[in-house]
This record gives sequence, C-alpha cells and structure tokens, in this order.
Amino acid sequence: MPSAENHDYERLAKVARRRRAELGLALNDANAQSAGTSKGTWQRVEKGQPLRQTNYVKIDGLLKWATGSCIAILEGGEPVAVDAMTDSRAADVQKTAIPREVIDDEARGVVQLALIATAKGTTAEEIREMSERVVRDLRERGLI
Repeated sequence: MPSAENHDYERLAKVARRRRAELGLALNDANAQSAGTSKGTWQRVEKGQPLRQTNYVKIDGLLKWATGSCIAILEGGEPVAVDAMTDSRAADVQKTAIPREVIDDEARGVVQLALIATAKGTTAEEIREMSERVVRDLRERGLI
C-alpha cells in the first residue's frame, strides 16, 4: 500500500457518501455496528479523514463493496460492488423507509419556499434550477 500522503481521502469521502445514498443507508450507530465499526469511524471516512487500514475493510462491507475497495479508491481506483453482504450482521443494516423520490421532492420544496420568501425578483425557472442544484449537491454529498 502506498504511503498515506498519496491517498485521496476526499475522493473516498465523496464516493462513500454517494454509495451510502444509493443504498439508502442512514449514518447511524446501528448500521455502523452491523459492520463491526463505530459511527465515528464511518463519519471519519465521509469527512475525508484517514483510518487504520483494518477499518477500511469494515467500511467496504457496510457499503456492499468487495474487500479492498476503499483502499483502491484511495489509490485512484474504483470500488467493486458485491450483490449482497454475506455477514450475518447484514440483517441489522437500517435503510430509510422514505423513498428517494419523496426525499428529493421534499428537499426541492424546502428550497423553493425559502427562495420565494427571500429572493425577491427570482423567476420561477431560476427557483426550479436552484432547487434542482441543491438536491443534486446534497445527493452527491450523501446527505439525502
């Protein structure tokens, strides 16, 4: 494994947040514990902070990636998704019950209302574009 100086922690953070969003995983203690790690460790990954190498394997499992995927991302490679986690603790992983489309629509609505209330003179098209941009940015960051 190359030195930690050559690792792209921000890239791993971005890819991990996106993957968590794709899987609909809540960033909570129960999900982290299902992978044998802590929520704090998981948050460190999503904040672009380094971990001990053994913890990356746990994050791989949590994100349903083949072992070594986090390290591969750090080194400029790509993750390898697996169809299902075989670990018996996988049943404990919690997904949000709210469909992705509903979350996106709610986020758009909040942005639109805020813009209507504060951005006088903004056109309907500009409000739509801004709300789409906010939803896209939040999704890329793994926040929705």
